[in-house]
Amino acid sequence: MPRIIDYYFSLVSPWAYIGHAPFMDIVQRHGAEVNYKPVFLGRVFAETGGLPLAQRHPARQRYRILELQRWRDKRGLAFNITPKHWPFDVNLADRFVIAINASGKSPDAFLRRAYAAVWEEERNLADPLVLAELAELAGLDSSALMDVATGSTTEAIYALNLENAVAGDVFGSPAYVLDGEVFWGQDRLDLLADALASGRAPYTPNP
Repeated sequence: MPRIIDYYFSLVSPWAYIGHAPFMDIVQRHGAEVNYKPVFLGRVFAETGGLPLAQRHPARQRYRILELQRWRDKRGLAFNITPKHWPFDVNLADRFVIAINASGKSPDAFLRRAYAAVWEEERNLADPLVLAELAELAGLDSSALMDVATGSTTEAIYALNLENAVAGDVFGSPAYVLDGEVFWGQDRLDLLADALASGRAPYTPNP
């Protein structure tokens, strides 16, 4: 049986963007399956004691900029640290991913284009027309997906993802959960790969 990884993320998160391609490489290498679980980060922070970026101490904000530069080089990426259309209202974009997943198709191709659109091309993912264009480029039916993304079912799933995240000790994006063990941040991907390779039992907060 393939190992299943719950993937909590938001399209507004630069760290989810930076980690997405290497995460998918790990998934493919180990024959794992992914449960895509977009979450609204503002609520995740509010319910787990985190602060929105603008409310963090200036030292933390400055250090974030350093880390983005380091990981940009480490991952071999070329992106804008402060893109034109960021932050943006991410609700529709995240729910669009939920709609793709609900259709039985993998959101991977769309996510790769969407992350690049925000950080590399400086496009506005709050714009439904941009989402539709990216979906079509990924070989998806944008009209059908938009109908689902704006409906009550995706709204309910988005809310349920938040509940599951908080209940599962997820407090940021991206978070990869394997057998209940949380790996927070794209800089924990090597540890996730080690856990998959070894087949070890999950670590818990009460060893």
